[in-house]
Amino acid sequence: MQVSQKSPSVRKICVLLFESFSNHCLANAVEPFRAANTIARQKLYSWQHVSPDGGTVTSSSGLPVATASWNDAMPGGDFLFVMPSYGYRDHADAKVMQVLRAARRRFTTLAGLDTGAWLLAAAGLLDGREATIHWDEFTQFAERFPEVEAVNRRVVLEADLCTCGGASTAIELALELIKRHHGALFALEVAALFMHGDRQEAYDPYQRLSAGSLVRGATALMRRTIEAPLPIGDLAGRLGVDQRTLESRFRSELQMTPHGVYKALRLREARRFVELTGLGIAEIAQRCGYRNSSAMTRAYRQEFGHPPRDHRRIPH
Repeated sequence: MQVSQKSPSVRKICVLLFESFSNHCLANAVEPFRAANTIARQKLYSWQHVSPDGGTVTSSSGLPVATASWNDAMPGGDFLFVMPSYGYRDHADAKVMQVLRAARRRFTTLAGLDTGAWLLAAAGLLDGREATIHWDEFTQFAERFPEVEAVNRRVVLEADLCTCGGASTAIELALELIKRHHGALFALEVAALFMHGDRQEAYDPYQRLSAGSLVRGATALMRRTIEAPLPIGDLAGRLGVDQRTLESRFRSELQMTPHGVYKALRLREARRFVELTGLGIAEIAQRCGYRNSSAMTRAYRQEFGHPPRDHRRIPH
């Protein structure tokens, strides 16, 4: 799998955990980066778990996680994910404020996940900046920190500061980072492993839904029709838009045409069959919407640099 070479170095992530963190949020934040490494067959991201004092930190549902202490680890790198979740106000003590202010100098980007924005704001790191938080805490957050521009959005993503509003939005933040680092198509491939965005969304042009909403609905429909690909005009019609609108949304969101994305999804499904099954090339071609194995092999070689039979012999 070819990925963007915008940065050949491994991006380093540190996850700062607190007692009663949400393991749902932790998994959503970290697993997309693990999946990115798996798909790319190279280490694009690394991560470590730390806590203010180190030792075992237990999630709200009783999951224990071993962590290094902040002082022993002396972490630094590209991203610090701050993840207090429940009981976050009790964690806003002098020691944690010192840790977070020190982190501002050590990390390129600070990210407050779930209720992490509260701790970042208490440390004075969100003054004059947009930020969001879990919707249960949004009103109190806005009232407690008037110097922060609280915005009712799922994710706020800037170069040096990120916040997201809950466990389910952590995966959206992670996927957006992967998209920025390695391209939209690679991020779609990672998302597909978690069936994220795989629900076919109804698109109502009168509601002025985002380009992303239409693209997610279209790619979900593409995945469901890989064996019998639809003409792009028919695909647009099923989504309630004309072909020109669909193509425009794909160009703005993915910098690709719908046809190009459809082809890429079919070839990645073919690669999955090649790697994970013993199916013959002719059957794989049929399952991925190609009229014959020769047509698929030509497209496969063009996309991945070698034919499927050679790919099968490459260690993964």
